[in-house]
Amino acid sequence: MNPSETALPCNNSIGNPKDVTALALDAAELSPGMAAYFTKCREKIGFVPNVLIAYSHDMAKLEAFANFYNDLMLAPSGLTKLEREMIAVVVSAENRCWYCLVAHGAAVRQLSGEPALGEALALNYRQAKVTPKQRAMLDFALKVARASAEIEGADRDRLRQVGFSERDIWDIAAVASFFAMSNRMASATGMQPNPEYHAQARLPGPAKK
Repeated sequence: MNPSETALPCNNSIGNPKDVTALALDAAELSPGMAAYFTKCREKIGFVPNVLIAYSHDMAKLEAFANFYNDLMLAPSGLTKLEREMIAVVVSAENRCWYCLVAHGAAVRQLSGEPALGEALALNYRQAKVTPKQRAMLDFALKVARASAEIEGADRDRLRQVGFSERDIWDIAAVASFFAMSNRMASATGMQPNPEYHAQARLPGPAKK
């Protein structure tokens, strides 16, 4: 059975966009699917990410954002979930996005079990202990965020040379592009990260899948 069909009443009792952004927007009534999704977030991570609350003023926009995000970051890919989060942090560092650096820095720490990796990627990814293949990935992602019009065949060839497939190259570009957009939206709207992110995975531990 589709969980959205059995969702609880669709009022947004989690928060208001105006509470987590600088815009005076009120939450719309959650669709059954989004009500179920918010419940799943609370059950899995203990809270609803503020980016979802920010988008909850408009169900069409919230659903489009959530669906695209989940496809890019969680669907099967030649890139690991950690590598996709690494791209998110490096692009967000380039754009100095407070929300995304906090949220996705926490994700890198959790997925890697290495707090230092999250810090290095946020401050200067060239100092991070990553593989040569991952370094090529991050160099390309940065160029997507910084100067996409300057990307040439040689840039894609470098990714091929270190072992990325054509689909992988698409995914690297897609994740980097998505966060370049999300960074700008978060900064432009004054979006605030959930306080819970700051304390997450600050001590070394086992990596999460």
